[in-house]
Amino acid sequence: MTIDPTLLQRAENVCELCTAPDDLSEYVVMPGEGAPAKHVAVLCSTCTSQIDGASLNADHWQCLSTSMWSQTPCVQVLAWRLLSRQASETWAQDLLDMMYLDESLTEWAKAGLPEIVDSKETPTRDSNGAVLQNGDTVTLIKDLAVKGAGFTAKRGTSVRNITLTTNPLHIEGRVNGQLIVLVSAFLKKV
Repeated sequence: MTIDPTLLQRAENVCELCTAPDDLSEYVVMPGEGAPAKHVAVLCSTCTSQIDGASLNADHWQCLSTSMWSQTPCVQVLAWRLLSRQASETWAQDLLDMMYLDESLTEWAKAGLPEIVDSKETPTRDSNGAVLQNGDTVTLIKDLAVKGAGFTAKRGTSVRNITLTTNPLHIEGRVNGQLIVLVSAFLKKV
């Protein structure tokens, strides 16, 4: 797919979020209104895959400390959304506190995050109904085959320092040194 030359020029031939120079494509920041250039950002494949995926790599998104100051509205909106998705991280909350969006950009940014509103209304609960928080320790209540990792997480395995996701039915945690997504219904809070 060819990128519009005016967009590439605006982006200075790099990803508008992380400044990676390779594997660039156009990314439509929904919901888009007005001229296409107003709601299309130039992003690398790493940023695109994480934005559209379930989890974010916090180390990669440290770049938002620079890109959040962009003069391009769709880049500001993306930066706000990504920081909001990681608001449980201290660094992301600090950046959100510094960031300013006018009222129309704030509405646009919030319109693209319905799952965050839902997750605040519906807490993540373990198999016994206990509310889970970021940083909690949980244990598995049954053996779970980990897809793509080639191992089975055994019943009784302790998962420390969990991270909540935007989906109240899932959490992220490290098992056998790998960061995986776990269904909260198969966990018990310690």
